[in-house]
Amino acid sequence: MHAMVLRTAGAPLELEDRADPAPGPGEIRVKIRACGVCRTDLHVLDGELPGIRYPIIPGHEIVGRVDQIGPDVTSHRIGERVGVPWLGYTCGVCRFCSNGMENLCDYPLFTGYTRDGGFATHTIADARYAFPLGEGDDDVAIAPLLCAGLIGWRSLVMTGQAERLGIYGFGAAGHIVAQVARWQGRQVYAFTRRGDEAAQNLARELGAIWSGASDDLPEMPLDAAIIYAPVGELIPLALRAVRKGGRVVCAGIHMSDLPSFPYRLLWEERQLVSVANLTRQDGLDFLRIAPQAGIHTHTTPYPLAQANEVLARLRQSEILGAAVLVPNE
Repeated sequence: MHAMVLRTAGAPLELEDRADPAPGPGEIRVKIRACGVCRTDLHVLDGELPGIRYPIIPGHEIVGRVDQIGPDVTSHRIGERVGVPWLGYTCGVCRFCSNGMENLCDYPLFTGYTRDGGFATHTIADARYAFPLGEGDDDVAIAPLLCAGLIGWRSLVMTGQAERLGIYGFGAAGHIVAQVARWQGRQVYAFTRRGDEAAQNLARELGAIWSGASDDLPEMPLDAAIIYAPVGELIPLALRAVRKGGRVVCAGIHMSDLPSFPYRLLWEERQLVSVANLTRQDGLDFLRIAPQAGIHTHTTPYPLAQANEVLARLRQSEILGAAVLVPNE
């Protein structure tokens, strides 16, 4: 197999040849057809997440075909198309797993972070955390759904019945969630970096009734807002934009430090909450809804060997929609 490997924090990925891995009990081997590139991959590269295992193969928006099955696996078959998401393993017995909150498992493994991921030609996955994808859209189009879509869906659910929804950061997750929200009949307000006309135009093309800079205020207070950009300074701006009793959902796994802000922005029963990972039920729910909502992902494919260049472009916010790595074999 070939893989783009991170050997230490801050280093460029290295293209490496490895022996083909073999699945163990409860595992499958997946021949990768596409792997989306997520901003969380930058947090792994930069060592901003705790407990990273080096060397590590990043990537957690994996679409591929099962090409080998380990002992005790009855849920998948050879040749089946599957998706492998960020949450790659849970213990099943801790207090959170036992109470339907496996996304908060005390002993999890994460794809592309604490177990090898999808910037490669093959990967090993826990069969329980590989979603059947059927034979619908092409592999590149589906890949961003495995994180940007799934986490986006969980964060959207956490906004409740909000009619006027703000989305801060209109990248991979934002452009997917906007489509689901419009399908649900919500009004979407898109917030981007000042001057990012490409993202603002995309938002309007996808049905946003308003788009502007993150420090702008829409003409009407929002019922809820979701923050996808990993920028702590956006929290007081989003709180300022929501109505009394409104909710701000922080959807990233990592965010820069929060600035101090006056209590009046949180007062009047505004709520500030975070999203952590996802459950398998989140995945099943979203993958069932995605075709009904008619989601069209805006993707640009790149060869696997160009992973470093793609990540550099993502860091500079030069990716419109989502970038997807495609192995050469």
